[in-house]
Amino acid sequence: MAEEDAKSGVIRLRVKDVGQLFNSLDPDPFIERDLDDDAVDYITSWAREIPKHLPVRLSVTLTEQKHPGDHQATLQAAVQNYFGNAAELARNEFRQLLKRGRTSLLIGLIVLGVSMFAAHFVGQALEDRSWGSLVSEGIMIGGWVAMWRPLEILLYDWWPLRRKRLDLQRLRDMKVEVTPPTT
Repeated sequence: MAEEDAKSGVIRLRVKDVGQLFNSLDPDPFIERDLDDDAVDYITSWAREIPKHLPVRLSVTLTEQKHPGDHQATLQAAVQNYFGNAAELARNEFRQLLKRGRTSLLIGLIVLGVSMFAAHFVGQALEDRSWGSLVSEGIMIGGWVAMWRPLEILLYDWWPLRRKRLDLQRLRDMKVEVTPPTT
């Protein structure tokens, strides 16, 4: 794909037959059939190169045509179905991550509270010993470490999943054009 195609929002594919775009092991009809992994990788990698404000368009050029018919409508429906399902799975994954983040945050806050409480009492009980402050501080550090994963989830881990979902929705909505072979 040329850089000018990326700037115009076009992803170009050249295949012998439209059947090459589908997983050959999937027995379903084309619309419900999974797209080929290599085709999906190609489409998604080039879609990342297209600026987010531009609509994406898939232009498929056929060099041979083994199966006559309306490939454009079939491929458009298959792309919408495949990327729509993938976007839904990414949405579910995102929701599960946030649920896990909230649960982890609750557990982390409880552990932190218990740690602060325990550190206070251990510090008072062992205040006249030289290692008492070391034990007290160790308990406090353990409480703060319990907050590490919830904060990691809620601050950082959700961004890539959100971006993935938006990218898949963008691909679901892309227009597909099929150019038949010239004879």
